[in-house]
Amino acid sequence: MLMNNFLRNRKSVRDFKDKKMKDEMLGEIKGYCNQLRGEIAKEGFEFLLFEDGERIYKSLEGIGGYAGVMIKSPHYIGLNIKDNRDESLIYGAYFMENLITKLTDLNIGSCWISLKGVDEKTKKDLFQTTDGNIDYLLAIGHPVPKNPFVGDSTSSRIGVEDIVFKDEIGKAMDLGELESRGLDDLFYYIRFAPSSHNKQPWRFILKDDRVVLLLAHSPEEKPNLADAGIIMYYFENLAQAIGIDNRWNLLDNEDYYDGKIKYKYIGEFGI
Repeated sequence: MLMNNFLRNRKSVRDFKDKKMKDEMLGEIKGYCNQLRGEIAKEGFEFLLFEDGERIYKSLEGIGGYAGVMIKSPHYIGLNIKDNRDESLIYGAYFMENLITKLTDLNIGSCWISLKGVDEKTKKDLFQTTDGNIDYLLAIGHPVPKNPFVGDSTSSRIGVEDIVFKDEIGKAMDLGELESRGLDDLFYYIRFAPSSHNKQPWRFILKDDRVVLLLAHSPEEKPNLADAGIIMYYFENLAQAIGIDNRWNLLDNEDYYDGKIKYKYIGEFGI
């Protein structure tokens, strides 16, 4: 599937069949997780497959998920961050989306679940991890068929002009320039990438030879770095589709604050 179509139609699954996947399918998923581990060549995170979904769900019901709404599924994959570095969470989320793409090819549904409201002892006891911390799970399984007479709910998307700026935050981007540089489709479709609570916090600064990625957030909250990894994954794939085969380089710049919104520098991408 073309990445732009995948993004346009990407849906999180919140209702799963009460049916475990076959051992062969679980084995293929485990194998892909191991394959990613070899490709990643980073020690800061790992994926852990939990086959006993019933135990996970019962332990987290009422406390896991968003506002305590836990997604019930037959299996879960945990993103275990083994150190406390921003880079590990960013790339952990990046490769989790890579995994979601693979699961979609296998007709397996998935949904991100936040565990940030769950205390550390509960998570340690539940997941039996000796090191690291699991703040995110991926619910996986066979989706419950949708009623064909009930339409999908759609989320509004902010415009390209609200996320792409010329040289600096706040300076309007000429959409004609995006088109002349062959970047209009990339920035159109990148808007459909998922984000926590659909906040769509990504901001891009287009310079002569590169794109700079920032995350917008209020001064009272921390930026959600998982959103950074997710958008980086889809940006790279959309760029590759138009012949730009490059990778993000992470930045360590100080936050930019305009008096209302803070912006965390994430990375730059050569174009």
